[in-house]
Amino acid sequence: MTHSPQTVLITGAAGHLGRAVAAAFSAQGARLVLLDRAADALQQACGTLPRALMMPVDLLQPEAVQDAVAQAQVRFGRIHSVCHIAGGFRMGEAVHETPSATWDFLMDLNARSLLNVARAVVPHLIDHGGGRIVTVGAGAALRGGAHMGAYAASKSALIRLTESMSAELKDRHINVNCVLPSIIDTPDNRTAMPDADTSRWVEPQALAEVIAFLCSDAARAVHGASIPVSGRA
Repeated sequence: MTHSPQTVLITGAAGHLGRAVAAAFSAQGARLVLLDRAADALQQACGTLPRALMMPVDLLQPEAVQDAVAQAQVRFGRIHSVCHIAGGFRMGEAVHETPSATWDFLMDLNARSLLNVARAVVPHLIDHGGGRIVTVGAGAALRGGAHMGAYAASKSALIRLTESMSAELKDRHINVNCVLPSIIDTPDNRTAMPDADTSRWVEPQALAEVIAFLCSDAARAVHGASIPVSGRA
């Protein structure tokens, strides 16, 4: 069971979704452990939030992730919830033309990063009697699309890892779930798709509210779910 206030670890905290998630939990009075690769961007995005421990961390460096979790324990005593927001999108080549560099980049960004986070935080959650883990997949990962093979595969891998973790950890009182957003309404996406209809895109704040719900006691009966979050009807 979560305690109040809870301590929430958020990866990718400097991104548009990461900062929205951090703000949502901060408004609830949570203590925050905010991780991102870029120290300057992290400070700019989250520097005004109270009760926050900010650390620049490369999630592809297992030792760095382990050290960040250890520092969080020293600062706050324990972690109650983990929101793995870090990840990314890249259009690519046709499958038969996909270079190893593209494949490795997306698998590292969207799948290996979760492995490293899980190795660091799951033993901690088990030792403290439970907790919540929420990952961010993608609606596009449910079916392959042209020039999206590597991306869809990497996000699909994240979803399968989430489901496996849920099956492994449910009896340890750890809820593990995933959200599947469609296109998130960010300045970067608006720049990349200037002619798109953004009225049905997902606002970061709305997605953050779903993530916060999954980290609450109200979602204590939800395990291994992949929840579509597709914007306004």
